[in-house]
Amino acid sequence: MKFVDEAYIDVSAGDGGSGCVSFRHEKYKEFGGPNGGDGGRGGHVFAVADPNLNTLVDYRFSRRHEAKRGEHGMGSDMFGAAGDDITLKMPVGTIITDAETGEVLYELLKPGEVITIAKGGDGGFGNLRFKSAINRAPRQKTPGWLGEKKNLKLELKVLADVGLLGMPNAGKSTFISAVSNARPRIADYPFTTLHPNLGVVRVGPEQSFVVADLPGLIEGAAEGAGLGHLFLRHLTRTRLLLHIVDIAPFDDNIDTVAQAKAIVNELKKYDATLYDKPRWLVLNKLDMVPADERVARIKDFVKRFKFKGPIFEISALTREGCEMLIKEIYRYIQSQQIAENEPVAVDPRFADL
Repeated sequence: MKFVDEAYIDVSAGDGGSGCVSFRHEKYKEFGGPNGGDGGRGGHVFAVADPNLNTLVDYRFSRRHEAKRGEHGMGSDMFGAAGDDITLKMPVGTIITDAETGEVLYELLKPGEVITIAKGGDGGFGNLRFKSAINRAPRQKTPGWLGEKKNLKLELKVLADVGLLGMPNAGKSTFISAVSNARPRIADYPFTTLHPNLGVVRVGPEQSFVVADLPGLIEGAAEGAGLGHLFLRHLTRTRLLLHIVDIAPFDDNIDTVAQAKAIVNELKKYDATLYDKPRWLVLNKLDMVPADERVARIKDFVKRFKFKGPIFEISALTREGCEMLIKEIYRYIQSQQIAENEPVAVDPRFADL
């Protein structure tokens, strides 16, 4: 399935039905009085966060979404039926923005969360509503109210606990395939990853977290170079960033420290909040370094890079060091989740979705 993380849609809630002017007409009931009913409410437009979706591709080809209008009121005290609501299923992590003003209206952050993105118009009043002691034969009625109409921009920011960043061919895809159920494309050339891949890492029974693998970054990504800038937004909701570095580049002329510093600079240029996120350094491809050179090479890298956070040494290919890393990640995420463990109110109409 094609990964689409941005789409534009037009939504229209249903208009309310108009009220009715009617009088009771029966034999021997000369002054039966008013019996015109109210119009029905127009249908609402709901959005529900569906955990089974991971792309907005459905809305790329289906832009217009309209709810039904309410029926008009009728005689014999009959009110019009309400218009049918429509429900738009969207991936968890979707941001709904007003396309004209740029104002963020809603965010779908929890599975099963339901919001009303366009309200249907109320039905108009029939003449039954205007009956009084001094107005026994009212001929007033009101039209139905208009439903809301909005032009919306949908933007998906994937919800993952951990985000992977690094240069192309740093071993991010190999790492996520080694520790999770994700099976991204892996090859020996740059930019193998063309869209985000999500993987669930199982640490133990009922113990897991989600990792997001993004296309590799290169210098100038914040200004549009390469592919990574298209997906940097997906890192903004992660709790932890893993900066994966190829400690054994195929070309001896490649300065891995300069590359690592370039990645950090791109984060800072793109978003200061993203730059300030907790970030761990993961030195990958340890299996490619001779055993007697490992300690010296790692010490040299750390000294020149001047990194002050946690540092891990792994080989994604052989899984050396991966087990300890994912356990440390889980402990960190678990500590972060304790303060955020709040129940989500889910509309009972959508409990089965």
